[in-house]
Amino acid sequence: MNTLPDRVEGVLFDLDGTLLDSAPDLYAALVRQCVEEEVAPPDFAIVRAVVSRGSRAILRCAFGDRGEAGVEALVPRYLALYEQAMAEDTHAFDGIEALLGTLEQRGIRWGVVTNKPGFLTDPLLDRIGWSARAAAVVSGDTLPVKKPDPAPVRLACDTAGIDPSRSLFVGDDRRDVQAGAAAGLYTVAVRWGYLDGGDPDTWQADAVIDHPGQLLRLLAPEVSA
Repeated sequence: MNTLPDRVEGVLFDLDGTLLDSAPDLYAALVRQCVEEEVAPPDFAIVRAVVSRGSRAILRCAFGDRGEAGVEALVPRYLALYEQAMAEDTHAFDGIEALLGTLEQRGIRWGVVTNKPGFLTDPLLDRIGWSARAAAVVSGDTLPVKKPDPAPVRLACDTAGIDPSRSLFVGDDRRDVQAGAAAGLYTVAVRWGYLDGGDPDTWQADAVIDHPGQLLRLLAPEVSA
């Protein structure tokens, strides 16, 4: 377990389920594909629970009986449907905008490390209005490996110009904790995300929080709301 740095230089975040509630648009794309394929769509709650696992896991919720080859064949169309309207109902979780704004005011750089492919990550951040604000953005295909491998986190630290030993990684998935810890960052698991059906208290994160405001309190007195 790491000790909270006495002087924090940067905070890196997972994207979907940590900064953004993107499940509504991911689900809407699946519903549109179900209409095209004449298949009854699954309940939203079933899909939301697997959002962190990516498009194939989402597709399995509706088309799992087609086998892996059948699911794989549906991926390009699903991604195209999602890309068309991926910011219609996607929004920052309550408290995130205040958190990011306070970090910026305090000169603490923040960035994104996501397993989402770059052709979706970049335009989504642009539509949300965060592209120019993030000090680093590392997508799932930026490197040959993705989380839980620590390489994307290390790259984000290099890009943002922050020392891993003086930085935090915040995420809603066990893979976020694994990647952040292996890269030498203080890890924070959040309970408000998708969680992939897991319990954040079992992920061996350095801290577990229920609301973005708690991260500011964790960083106090250096950062305060």
